Amino acid sequence: MPLDPKTLLMAVPNISEAVDSITLEAIGAAFETGQTRLLADPHSDPDHGRSVFTLAGQPGELAGSLLAGARAALERVTLTGHSGAHPHVGVVDVVPVVFLDDERRGPAMAEALVAAEMIGTQLGVPVFLYGPLAEGRTRAELRRGGGAALSGRIAAGELSPDFGPATADGAKGFTLVAARPPLVAFNLELAAPATLADAKLIAAQLREGGEDGLPGLKAIGLELPGRGGVAQVSMNIEDHRALSLAEVVAAVSSRAVVAEAELVGLAPRAAFDGFPDGLLCRNRATLEDALGF
Repeated sequence: MPLDPKTLLMAVPNISEAVDSITLEAIGAAFETGQTRLLADPHSDPDHGRSVFTLAGQPGELAGSLLAGARAALERVTLTGHSGAHPHVGVVDVVPVVFLDDERRGPAMAEALVAAEMIGTQLGVPVFLYGPLAEGRTRAELRRGGGAALSGRIAAGELSPDFGPATADGAKGFTLVAARPPLVAFNLELAAPATLADAKLIAAQLREGGEDGLPGLKAIGLELPGRGGVAQVSMNIEDHRALSLAEVVAAVSSRAVVAEAELVGLAPRAAFDGFPDGLLCRNRATLEDALGF
């Protein structure tokens, strides 16, 4: 039975593994239970140390698919010896359930809560909610300092998981769950001689709340050894209607020469309105094309 485009939800689980293709294939297959399907190959980045899966499924079924994929990941992946520049706190690091319009906001929130409870109780992983399900608590707040810092805050009585055990297995870590509208995960690589320090400064200036902060922009500066040590500004645009990718490119380009762009996962087609023709964007793909409408 095909997915109903009027009711379908999406999910974008991030798994802290980016190298072992057999493991990633097994996790992807596990996510595809019932009608739930992968919309694209996972976006795997060894420098970041994570893979991003993009799923579509129906309310009442998607949570079970997320549980199956999370179980497969926890059976095959460990944080022991994990490397990667992207902030993370767990093997199944974040599990956002995505609603494409306001009518699906309620079903997405319900599905996210079910998934959080199942992962916490059935897989024994401490689960924290973020975003509207947690009165606006952010993913960055929970990830700050990594899993060790989060464990420390729990031990100090500052926080307690919303689901699952009170303490984490160091090899599995935590899982962060939310319900949210589509965001755009987008990276810009800077041309030499830009350095990691330059990328960090640009990220600090342009992220929401920064000196020249852009609305709804989350940004960090990273260095990519696998691409010859290139400096990268790694970003999430939380509302592409308020901030286009073209505006982000212009703001970064005013501070450094941008060599290439990269899309992580899928983006709404409108996010690319006005995107500069001369800038290569790797993995460019839209939600509408993937969903067939």
